[in-house]
Amino acid sequence: MSSEYRIGREGEEFAYRGHSLDELQEMDLDEVVELLPARQRRSITRGLGPEKEKLLETARSRDPEETGDDPIRTHLRDMPILPEFVGLTFSVYNGHSFERVRVEPEMIGHYLGEFHLTRSTVSHGQAGIGATRSSKFVPLK
Repeated sequence: MSSEYRIGREGEEFAYRGHSLDELQEMDLDEVVELLPARQRRSITRGLGPEKEKLLETARSRDPEETGDDPIRTHLRDMPILPEFVGLTFSVYNGHSFERVRVEPEMIGHYLGEFHLTRSTVSHGQAGIGATRSSKFVPLK
Protein backbone atom coordinates (compact mmCIF):
# COMPACT_ATOMS: atom_id res chain seq x y z
CA MET A 1 0.00 0.00 0.00
CA SER A 2 2.84 2.43 0.72
CA SER A 3 4.25 1.98 -2.79
CA GLU A 4 1.25 3.81 -4.29
CA TYR A 5 1.63 6.88 -2.08
CA ARG A 6 4.46 9.12 -3.23
CA ILE A 7 5.48 12.59 -2.20
CA GLY A 8 8.21 14.90 -3.35
CA ARG A 9 10.67 13.77 -5.99
CA GLU A 10 10.13 10.67 -8.09
CA GLY A 11 11.00 7.50 -6.21
CA GLU A 12 10.88 9.17 -2.80
CA GLU A 13 8.50 7.32 -0.47
CA PHE A 14 6.16 9.02 2.01
CA ALA A 15 7.52 9.37 5.55
CA TYR A 16 6.00 11.06 8.60
CA ARG A 17 8.62 12.05 11.16
CA GLY A 18 10.95 9.33 9.89
CA HIS A 19 8.38 6.52 9.79
CA SER A 20 6.87 4.97 6.67
CA LEU A 21 3.12 4.65 6.24
CA ASP A 22 3.22 0.90 6.91
CA GLU A 23 5.13 1.44 10.17
CA LEU A 24 2.64 4.11 11.26
CA GLN A 25 -0.35 1.88 10.56
CA GLU A 26 1.15 -0.97 12.61
CA MET A 27 1.84 1.25 15.65
CA ASP A 28 -0.49 1.47 18.63
CA LEU A 29 -2.44 4.68 19.15
CA ASP A 30 -0.16 5.65 22.06
CA GLU A 31 2.94 5.39 19.85
CA VAL A 32 1.34 7.43 17.06
CA VAL A 33 0.22 10.12 19.52
CA GLU A 34 3.86 10.74 20.49
CA LEU A 35 4.61 11.70 16.87
CA LEU A 36 1.70 14.14 16.42
CA PRO A 37 1.93 17.92 16.90
CA ALA A 38 1.26 19.28 20.39
CA ARG A 39 -2.38 20.36 19.91
CA GLN A 40 -3.46 17.02 18.41
CA ARG A 41 -1.42 15.11 20.99
CA ARG A 42 -3.09 17.01 23.83
CA SER A 43 -6.61 16.47 22.48
CA ILE A 44 -6.05 12.71 22.22
CA THR A 45 -4.24 12.26 25.55
CA ARG A 46 -7.02 14.13 27.39
CA GLY A 47 -9.35 11.46 26.08
CA LEU A 48 -11.44 11.11 23.00
CA GLY A 49 -15.13 11.68 23.60
CA PRO A 50 -17.74 9.03 22.86
CA GLU A 51 -18.41 10.49 19.39
CA LYS A 52 -14.73 10.42 18.46
CA GLU A 53 -14.34 6.90 19.83
CA LYS A 54 -17.27 5.78 17.68
CA LEU A 55 -15.75 7.43 14.59
CA LEU A 56 -12.42 5.74 15.30
CA GLU A 57 -14.10 2.32 15.64
CA THR A 58 -16.05 2.90 12.42
CA ALA A 59 -12.85 3.83 10.59
CA ARG A 60 -11.06 0.74 11.94
CA SER A 61 -13.87 -1.51 10.74
CA ARG A 62 -13.87 -0.09 7.19
CA ASP A 63 -11.74 -1.26 4.30
CA PRO A 64 -10.19 1.66 2.33
CA GLU A 65 -11.30 0.15 -0.99
CA GLU A 66 -14.97 -0.01 0.12
CA THR A 67 -15.51 3.62 1.20
CA GLY A 68 -15.30 5.14 -2.27
CA ASP A 69 -19.06 4.85 -2.78
CA ASP A 70 -20.07 4.93 0.88
CA PRO A 71 -18.10 7.56 2.84
CA ILE A 72 -18.16 7.86 6.62
CA ARG A 73 -20.42 10.81 7.53
CA THR A 74 -19.35 12.94 10.46
CA HIS A 75 -19.80 16.33 12.10
CA LEU A 76 -16.46 15.96 13.92
CA ARG A 77 -14.31 18.56 12.18
CA ASP A 78 -11.92 18.54 15.16
CA MET A 79 -10.94 14.87 14.84
CA PRO A 80 -7.18 14.52 14.27
CA ILE A 81 -6.32 12.46 11.20
CA LEU A 82 -4.55 9.26 12.23
CA PRO A 83 -2.65 6.78 10.02
CA GLU A 84 -5.62 4.39 10.28
CA PHE A 85 -7.69 6.88 8.24
CA VAL A 86 -5.42 6.86 5.18
CA GLY A 87 -7.31 5.73 2.11
CA LEU A 88 -10.75 6.25 3.67
CA THR A 89 -13.29 8.77 2.46
CA PHE A 90 -15.15 10.94 4.97
CA SER A 91 -18.13 13.22 4.44
CA VAL A 92 -17.39 16.16 6.73
CA TYR A 93 -20.16 18.60 7.62
CA ASN A 94 -19.26 22.23 6.94
CA GLY A 95 -22.36 23.80 8.50
CA HIS A 96 -24.38 23.62 5.31
CA SER A 97 -23.68 20.29 3.62
CA PHE A 98 -21.51 17.22 3.81
CA GLU A 99 -18.33 17.52 1.71
CA ARG A 100 -16.17 14.54 0.75
CA VAL A 101 -12.61 14.32 2.02
CA ARG A 102 -10.38 11.49 0.84
CA VAL A 103 -7.61 11.06 3.38
CA GLU A 104 -4.10 10.98 1.91
CA PRO A 105 -0.90 10.22 3.87
CA GLU A 106 0.16 13.88 3.81
CA MET A 107 -2.91 14.76 5.91
CA ILE A 108 -1.72 12.86 8.99
CA GLY A 109 -1.54 15.17 12.00
CA HIS A 110 -4.10 17.66 10.68
CA TYR A 111 -7.80 17.92 11.52
CA LEU A 112 -10.62 16.69 9.27
CA GLY A 113 -12.16 20.15 9.16
CA GLU A 114 -9.04 21.75 7.69
CA PHE A 115 -9.76 20.30 4.29
CA HIS A 116 -13.21 21.82 3.77
CA LEU A 117 -13.76 25.39 4.85
CA THR A 118 -16.97 26.51 6.50
CA ARG A 119 -17.06 29.86 4.73
CA SER A 120 -17.63 30.32 1.03
CA THR A 121 -16.56 33.21 -1.14
CA VAL A 122 -19.01 36.09 -1.43
CA SER A 123 -19.64 37.82 -4.74
CA HIS A 124 -21.65 40.96 -4.20
CA GLY A 125 -24.02 42.23 -6.85
CA GLN A 126 -25.05 45.78 -7.51
CA ALA A 127 -26.71 47.84 -4.83
CA GLY A 128 -30.48 47.99 -5.05
CA ILE A 129 -32.66 51.05 -4.97
CA GLY A 130 -32.57 52.58 -1.52
CA ALA A 131 -29.43 50.69 -0.53
CA THR A 132 -27.35 53.87 -0.39
CA ARG A 133 -28.15 57.56 -0.37
CA SER A 134 -26.93 58.04 -3.92
CA SER A 135 -29.05 55.23 -5.33
CA LYS A 136 -32.22 57.25 -4.74
CA PHE A 137 -31.47 59.22 -7.86
CA VAL A 138 -30.77 56.30 -10.19
CA PRO A 139 -33.32 56.31 -13.02
CA LEU A 140 -35.38 53.14 -13.32
CA LYS A 141 -35.11 53.06 -17.13
